[in-house]
Amino acid sequence: VIVIQEWNGLNDHIKDIADRFANEGYIALAPDHYHGIIADEPDEAGKLFMALNIAETEKELRGGIDMLFSETNSPVGVTGFCMGGALALFAACQNSVKVGACVDFYGIHPNVEYNWDNLVAPVLGIWAEHDDMVNPQLNEFARSLSDRQHNFHFITYPDTSHGFFNDTNTSGHDQNAATDAWRLTLNWFGDHL
Repeated sequence: VIVIQEWNGLNDHIKDIADRFANEGYIALAPDHYHGIIADEPDEAGKLFMALNIAETEKELRGGIDMLFSETNSPVGVTGFCMGGALALFAACQNSVKVGACVDFYGIHPNVEYNWDNLVAPVLGIWAEHDDMVNPQLNEFARSLSDRQHNFHFITYPDTSHGFFNDTNTSGHDQNAATDAWRLTLNWFGDHL
């Protein structure tokens, strides 16, 4: 499983999620797309987010997917949070049959374009009810997947906001929603990988 960072970098929260997958028996990889930089402030994170070179990031993700695919001889799961959710879906679109399942946690990135016709992996989308950054695109996402008769499931957690899964987010973490989302994620990967 590849676990893709939020907009502020490869922080302890993302490393913890990779460890949680490892504890479930998966080989877990959490690439560092900012190459050692972790943003402490939203303004800095926003600048890193907007400056991310999508083509280079795609090469890094492809390298991780290829490595895990060759190591396990099995399709890879991809998941991510915020920016990482968008990149997980992007990686699934770019890597076709090498990705066996995708879980997108409230993914957003304005510079990512999805090649829906190349998408093979079933997609689980996990959304927050109060998320003005992501929610405006959800109908288009669902239509793009439905039009192609793609296997997907979207769930929106009531009374949650963007980042609700992050247990280091003291203002927005929702333990009940996060626990259920983790259960769904493990079930999705268990069913499709």
